[in-house]
Amino acid sequence: MPTPLSLSTLRDLPDGVRVPAYARDDLSPGIVHIGLGNFHRAHQAWYLHRLFDQGHDHDWAILGAGVRPGDAEARRKMLDQDCLTTLIELDPAGKSVEVTGAMIGYVPVEEDNAALIAHMAMPGIRIVSLTVTEGGYYLTGDGGFDAGHPDIVHDAAAPDTPRTAFGAMIAALRRRRAGGLGPFTCQSCDNLQGNGDILRQTVLGLARLSDPDLAAWIADGCTFPNSMVDCIVPATGPAELALARDHGIADQVPVTHENFRQWVLEDRFCAGRPDWDRVGATFTDDVHAYESMKIRILNGGHQVIANAGEILGVETIADCMAHPLIHALFRKVATQEIVPHVNAVPDMDGLAYVDLTDRRFSNPEIRDTTRRVAFDGSSRHAGFIVPTIRDALAAGAPVEGLALVEALWARMCAGTRQDGSAIAPNDPFWDELTAAAAAARHTPRTWLEQRRIYGRLAGDDRIAAPFARWLETIWSEGAEAALAAYTRG
Repeated sequence: MPTPLSLSTLRDLPDGVRVPAYARDDLSPGIVHIGLGNFHRAHQAWYLHRLFDQGHDHDWAILGAGVRPGDAEARRKMLDQDCLTTLIELDPAGKSVEVTGAMIGYVPVEEDNAALIAHMAMPGIRIVSLTVTEGGYYLTGDGGFDAGHPDIVHDAAAPDTPRTAFGAMIAALRRRRAGGLGPFTCQSCDNLQGNGDILRQTVLGLARLSDPDLAAWIADGCTFPNSMVDCIVPATGPAELALARDHGIADQVPVTHENFRQWVLEDRFCAGRPDWDRVGATFTDDVHAYESMKIRILNGGHQVIANAGEILGVETIADCMAHPLIHALFRKVATQEIVPHVNAVPDMDGLAYVDLTDRRFSNPEIRDTTRRVAFDGSSRHAGFIVPTIRDALAAGAPVEGLALVEALWARMCAGTRQDGSAIAPNDPFWDELTAAAAAARHTPRTWLEQRRIYGRLAGDDRIAAPFARWLETIWSEGAEAALAAYTRG
């Protein structure tokens, strides 16, 4: 029988399972992290775990937190196993298993976020970090702060009982200022280009609505480092739970991940930081080049293939890469229409990064579903594809393949696959997308008129015309015909 995961059973786990070399009693919290999903536990928490294993920085442990009602169930599961996580690395050469323990508590999930505010106001907390998804920063279609969103309107009117993570951060900073404590670093770990700048925009934009003096104090004292984060981490389902059991561990929320990680950060931490560089993180003044390469080629590449895969009923990303036409689409769009707008970084140029991404996407051990990767396309296309389209148009460069990618997404959002089966809602704005997709079938430009996603691109015939042509081809001849016409043309 598999061993239930807990601090008391670490010594009972099977041989070959790597367990923490540090004791929980040796750790104290220095970070509150909001958004305890799989990615955070396989990435930031892993770097801290390995740093603790080396005997360093034991005063930087994590307190987990969440602001959504569903986070309460995640909290229960994590507390049941003493906030330990089983990580299973899916390397084609062989799997490896590790239990990590950098997280030492989970803040109660409350509607008014009172406990979260209190914990972020603790003197020992010096970093508040977030993984709240690309769509969680209250952005307009042009990348500005959406002050009119109902959540933001609520938090501006009721700053002491906020709904959002950002409102809670502001309330904690207000309490720290009143108590004579210094500010903390606000650290985004989401896949957004300029994620620190975007977090700063959201926090200051919200703070100015209710307390301009506090906003000025935050602007002067807090830091918002930009970072690039990278590791492919599938969602956890029955197969992942069974995989953990097969390795002798009964973990309610195990995490699988690929055999690759990267974390590149600006060294701007107003209240200190862990020495993450001891365990492989890179500190640099030019995060933008790294994040642009990763977001546009890898994250953008995911969107290039996922919508085609969903239309054609291809289950996983590795299966998409094994599909000749989808793989050819990825190679041609990435090398000809994305790489020209990406700068090289030390030891890696754009074409080499395409090859690296190709290998990572093709890893057959990673059962990363096409549906997961296609989720929240309204944020992911806006963040990962549209900026490249804008750069290409500004440079007078080709956008034929990028137009096809957007047409495939529009076709997917019609809500059916090519075989007639239904695509379940897969976006926070699914109803709006399906309505736009239905209208675009007869008037293609309607799709590009979604200003929240495309800004003013609908008015540019250089993208609108090929988009319309590809969408017509997909509907009349099928996705394979459109893929073949582009990749062989």
